[in-house]
Amino acid sequence: MNCPCGLGEPYGTCCGAFHSGSRTAPTAEALMRSRYSAFAVADGAYLLATWHPTSRPGELELDPDQEWLRLEVLGRTGGGLLHTTGTVEFRAVYRWRGKRDELHETSRFTRDDGRWLYVAPVGD
Repeated sequence: MNCPCGLGEPYGTCCGAFHSGSRTAPTAEALMRSRYSAFAVADGAYLLATWHPTSRPGELELDPDQEWLRLEVLGRTGGGLLHTTGTVEFRAVYRWRGKRDELHETSRFTRDDGRWLYVAPVGD
């Protein structure tokens, strides 16, 4: 199975390696892609583990009626191997109860103890 993140790699060697804990995301964009993939494969534990503690919800319930269809990265600032913060702008297309829609967001990320974490949408 190809990875849902859209890079065209097999899931197990792409975002699946992050989900299993065998690798950590090296950049903010890699983390964002792996989080999108976690939504697509319903891996709520990974989503919570990669959410910054200052904004992480107490629990996360994923909707089984939501089908994630496509991810498009539109831009990024920082978030590289030598950065401690970054943003990633993306568009995620999904279907919910038969209706197609999209989520457009610019997300903030920070690196704590060498691990990238999702903080919140820009503006929150």
